[in-house]
Amino acid sequence: MNLIIDIGNTRAKIAVFKENTILKKITSDNQNITKSIKKLRKAYLLKNCIVSSVSKFDTSSFKDAFDFKKIIELNQYTKIPFINKYNTPSTLGVDRIALASAAVTTYPNQNVLVIDAGTCITYDFINTYNEYLGGGISPGIKIRYKALHKFTANLPQLEQSNFKLIGIDTESSIHSGILNGFIQEIEGVINQYIAKYQNLTVVLTGGDTNFLSEKLKSTIFANPNFLLEGLNSILIHNLDE
Repeated sequence: MNLIIDIGNTRAKIAVFKENTILKKITSDNQNITKSIKKLRKAYLLKNCIVSSVSKFDTSSFKDAFDFKKIIELNQYTKIPFINKYNTPSTLGVDRIALASAAVTTYPNQNVLVIDAGTCITYDFINTYNEYLGGGISPGIKIRYKALHKFTANLPQLEQSNFKLIGIDTESSIHSGILNGFIQEIEGVINQYIAKYQNLTVVLTGGDTNFLSEKLKSTIFANPNFLLEGLNSILIHNLDE
């Protein structure tokens, strides 16, 4: 069985896979990753591990504590199941590498647009030749709320809420502007890709998956575990070595 660890700025998603199937998924504070792994090892026979971190996190604290048959810390030199055509591959985030890997594994030889809606929203495109061409990066919902408050004198700091198209006061206008604008941005990007690439498959993942899947009119496949699946596919791809 494979142990998949996706480390964010403060929290980590940890999953156990048997081949391509997720058996268990937990969330852990970064300081408790080792404890979380110990609990999973008691319940599952874990042989291989892959670690992905978008922050500067010292993985040696738990890498040295466990005897895995194979352990991979994802970086620009890791063997991947797609052709990376990004002009600056050394700057491509490990999260986007994992998403591209999930795309070519789940939808091989297809045009795939992966939309990851989290702290930032990323757009990643893989073509029918399993080539990663790039995409886009945009502020996520929380960043937009914070920016509107920080860079203005009188607008309040709000949390995400329900919205109507026409805001009838300052707060509802902020919700409408941010959330409706966010949805329209994604719809617009999808339509641009559809106009350029035939038979486009669109995958939506990330923390705002549930919110967006209810609002988007475009045909999408919502999969909150897509990044974890991508990390598992990279680990499997490297087990032959």
